[in-house]
Amino acid sequence: MDSGWHDQDSGRRPESRQGTIVLGALLIALGVAFLVSDQLNFDWERYGWPIFVIAPGLFILLVGLAIPSEAGLGLAVPGGMITTVGLILAFQDASGAWASWAYGWTLVVPGSVGVTLSAYGLLHRRMDLLDAGLRTAAVGLGLFVGFGLFFENIIGIDRDHQSTVLQNALPLLAIVLGALIVLMNLLPRPGSRSGRPASDEWSEGQPAPPATPAPPASPAAPQG
Repeated sequence: MDSGWHDQDSGRRPESRQGTIVLGALLIALGVAFLVSDQLNFDWERYGWPIFVIAPGLFILLVGLAIPSEAGLGLAVPGGMITTVGLILAFQDASGAWASWAYGWTLVVPGSVGVTLSAYGLLHRRMDLLDAGLRTAAVGLGLFVGFGLFFENIIGIDRDHQSTVLQNALPLLAIVLGALIVLMNLLPRPGSRSGRPASDEWSEGQPAPPATPAPPASPAAPQG
């Protein structure tokens, strides 16, 4: 009985063990933080009620990023979304610009999803996730800037609590985002020279493709 349990435990994947260890370590750190805050009479409410949304989301995000498996990615994405919602709520609570939810949701989906995918791909050397995450985050930022300019600078969605920070920041974000898009399309891509696509070129040190064998010559006709 004991040997069977030992064999089953020894057959666990290293990723599963690492994820469990990280989860346990974070739980210990969380417990220590609350014990210390109780001893020091630390008041969490002075940072505003959105901290109760940001803290759990950040915890889930960190746990997910630390697990090098698909389960970790499944935790990191909702953790990033919850953290982003909390940060938006904190900004709205401080500025009173609650109407910014009309376009602020783009920072949650797809914005935070793209950022989380990029962070996970960068930490675990998953270039496919890094590339997909950067593209998704760029789409979210583009939607945020576009909808924000429309709601804030054109129609003035909340004239009573209109945020001058958003009114000034959104045009600057539009300029920066547009400049990045233009530069990315003007600069040559790596591996592309003389306007030829990278797929048509052979990298240095790689053997040339084998030459196509010539067809055998047809036998000469007999002369009469």
